[in-house]
Amino acid sequence: MSEQTAGIAFIFPGQGSQKVGMGMELAQTFGSARRVFEAVDDALGRRLSAIIEDGPEEELTLTENAQPALMAVSMAVVRVLEEDFGIDLADHAAFMAGHSLGEYSALCAAGAFSLDRTAKLLQTRGRAMQGAVPPGEGGMLAVLGMDLAEVEAVAAAAAAAAGEGAVCEVANDNAPGQVVLSGHMPAIERAEALAKEKGAKRAVRLNVSAPFHCSLMTKAAEAMSWALGEASESEPKVPVVANVTARPQTQPAEIVNNLVAQVTGRVRWRESMAYMHGEGVGLFVELGSGKVLTGLVRRNAPGAEGMAVETPAQVEKLAERLRGGSA
Repeated sequence: MSEQTAGIAFIFPGQGSQKVGMGMELAQTFGSARRVFEAVDDALGRRLSAIIEDGPEEELTLTENAQPALMAVSMAVVRVLEEDFGIDLADHAAFMAGHSLGEYSALCAAGAFSLDRTAKLLQTRGRAMQGAVPPGEGGMLAVLGMDLAEVEAVAAAAAAAAGEGAVCEVANDNAPGQVVLSGHMPAIERAEALAKEKGAKRAVRLNVSAPFHCSLMTKAAEAMSWALGEASESEPKVPVVANVTARPQTQPAEIVNNLVAQVTGRVRWRESMAYMHGEGVGLFVELGSGKVLTGLVRRNAPGAEGMAVETPAQVEKLAERLRGGSA
């Protein structure tokens, strides 16, 4: 597929892609990137940029820091493309999408939320998700080498074995053979053993501070319902594929409903990428820290290309490519 015949989707990373120093080469090179970090600092009333630049890593990894920090890096890339290279992503994008918190980055890039509101929402989201379950009571487990239906069966069996009221649910359907479970720790422990018994290649407990994207996050969903209000600020300039539906969303009220549901709901990333690919997307461009989502392109959209963009050189390469072709 050439870019003349294939669409482009801009995708935005989620928690786990953070690293100390991310986005700093961009900020040192471009004033537009520096202004994004300064604007996020101002919105939050604290110097998150100092934690991004210098760490320590354990502080950056805190959910309330990692979420707005990752968004800031993604938006720094967007602003450099816009202001320094004259690239309006809306002119090139068939879709935007983001993994978990990355959906907020996508909505900000698409103009549905302002930068300062997005930063505040993600700080609230991070704190609410962190505080929804007491430390140590919940966990998450990545199951590799089993299909979704098999992992769902493992989750149901683990929850039943862990006792009445135990939660073990699919949190992320990332790619064929890569599914993440979330829930009460006793159920997660049972799921780990069960998955290995049932033939999983690996079952790896994740180093996370809370059981995200499951029904244990109900209090956090309530907090986000209050914080988001009834609608986003505007309609996005580009359709943003929602995590919970794996379909485009364009209406402000619909966007808010999906973001609230996303806190407790499954991140349907495999389906989201398959949908965009099926609609003609041949190039997935990951804007922000790392290349986790780029690594999933081949498995979720066979024949499509993935491209990770974070550094000045990568931004320049993307800008040249976008100028040379049309989506």
